[in-house]
This record gives sequence, structure tokens and C-alpha cells, in this order.
Amino acid sequence: MHTVLESEQASIARDTDVAESKTTSKAVSRRNSKSVLAAYLFVLPTLFYLVFFSLGAMVAALLFSFLEYDVLSPPKWTGLANFQRLFESPLFPKAVWNTIYFAILYVPAHTILSLLLALLVNRDLKGIVAFRTVYFLPVVSSVVAISLLWTMMYGKEFGLINYVLKTLFGVSGPGWLSDPAWAMPAVSIVSVWKGLGVGMMIFLAGLQDIPKDLYDSAQIDGSGSWRRFLHITLPLVSPTTFFVAVVSTINSLQVFSQIYVMTEGGPRWSTTTLGYFVFVSAFEDFRMGYASAIGVVLFVMVMFFTLIQFRLRKSWVHY
Repeated sequence: MHTVLESEQASIARDTDVAESKTTSKAVSRRNSKSVLAAYLFVLPTLFYLVFFSLGAMVAALLFSFLEYDVLSPPKWTGLANFQRLFESPLFPKAVWNTIYFAILYVPAHTILSLLLALLVNRDLKGIVAFRTVYFLPVVSSVVAISLLWTMMYGKEFGLINYVLKTLFGVSGPGWLSDPAWAMPAVSIVSVWKGLGVGMMIFLAGLQDIPKDLYDSAQIDGSGSWRRFLHITLPLVSPTTFFVAVVSTINSLQVFSQIYVMTEGGPRWSTTTLGYFVFVSAFEDFRMGYASAIGVVLFVMVMFFTLIQFRLRKSWVHY
């Protein structure tokens, strides 16, 4: 009798446990479903922007590159005529070289100076947060305002830079924005100065992720600061360096705002990049199909240099 009662009680207990387990499982499943739904809702605005304003714009530009369209009249299919006219244009190779030249000036300077600045502010000093904020201020400042300010500083006769060169060193400064040899370096200096804050913060995050024990062990072994930098900091911060270099390359190949405000592609087309060439063709000449063809070429160029960087990363990036 006792055995039967105990068996029935055990069976009831098992059924209760199974029912509670099913209830708990349903609650967890419901909670997980809500979490997944919330995650998708947070991602939805970015996904909408990516599909309609990035991928959609890329597809539209590709289609327009095969059309002749001046906004005022209906578009006409012309096939590869826009690309043929583009490759025959004497300005096209100049714009390609200017774009690459700007990247050559910008990317190494931005990457190296950002790392040095991050090393400078990666210290536990009083007021260091204020310094980090000051260095980051140009990033959140208006590109137009900064470009106008630097344009005045670059003035040949009354600019601050030439005044300092004349006063302190007795050197007559060049026409920074009126001389074809100096215009692109001058624009690149402004671009590097404005973007240093972003690179600094990214490198700072990478530097603070390096274990302190490695530096302590190296110091105990007698390694100086320079050897610690070469054999610990540089290898361990190489993934961050790779990221900054790739992003800097992509941004430099698409430069537009500084050139539009400071030089308008001059003097003598010395600062006309592909990005500025797109603007002139589309919004001054109203050749939307031709401008789209330039945009497609620019996209291919960005992809080409990005893929090269990804191919080369195995030789110097250490994860």
C-alpha cells in the first residue's frame, strides 16, 4: 500500500516538474522572442538607411551611368557612351591622379599622427580628459567653417601662416591655395588636422586594451621605452592601425567638401578629384549620366584599394 502511494506521489511530482519545465521553457522562449524583436527594431532604421540610401543609391548610379539625362528631359539609353566619353576626357586622368595623390598625402599622415597623439594622451595625468576633448573638437566642428578659417590662414599676403613664416623665419610663404604645387598639400593638411580626433580615439581604445603586464615584464627584462614600443605596442595595436588605414583610405578617396570650399578644384584643376568631378558634372553641367559613370569608377577605385589592403594585412597585422 505504501509502495503504491509513494509511486503515485512520485508520478505526480514528475508531472508537476514537467509542467513547470514546460511553463519555464515557454516563458524563456517568449522572452527570447521579445529580445530578438527588440534587436530587429533597433537595427531597422540603420537597415532602412543602408538599403534605400546606400545600396539603392549605388544601384541607381549604376543604371544612370548607362543613360543620358540632364534632369530637364527624359533619360535616354546610351549604353557605354558615358564611360567612353569619360575615358577620352583629358580631365579624367588628372582627376584620378589628384584623388590618389590626396590619399598618398592624407592616409600615412593621418594614421601616424593619430597614433602619436593617442600615445600622448594615454596617460593617467590630471586634466588629461580635457586634452582629449580639445583634440577631438575639430571632428565635431563644421567642415565648411573649418575650411573657411584655414582659407583665411592660408592667404598669401595677409594670412596668419605666411605672417608667422615671415616674422619668425624670414621666409616668404607660397600662395598656398593659388599655387598648383601647394594647393593639394594645403588641403590635405586641413583634412588631417580635422580628422585626427577620430583616429586618436580609436588608437586610444586599442592602446588601453594592451595588458599592462607585458610592459612590466619587458621593463623588468631591461627593455627601454623604444624597444617596448617596437616589440609590444606596434604589434598589438596593428589591428587598430589596419582599421584606421582602411577607413582613412576610403574617406580620402571620397574627399569633396574641403576642396569645394577652399579651391573649387583649382588652381588649373590641380585639386579636382573624382568626388569634385562628380559634383561639377552633375550639378553644374547637369550631366547626370556622365556624373554617375564617374561615381561608378570612383566606387571601383575604392573597392580596389580596400581589397589590396585586406590582401596585405596578413603580412603585418597580428591578432
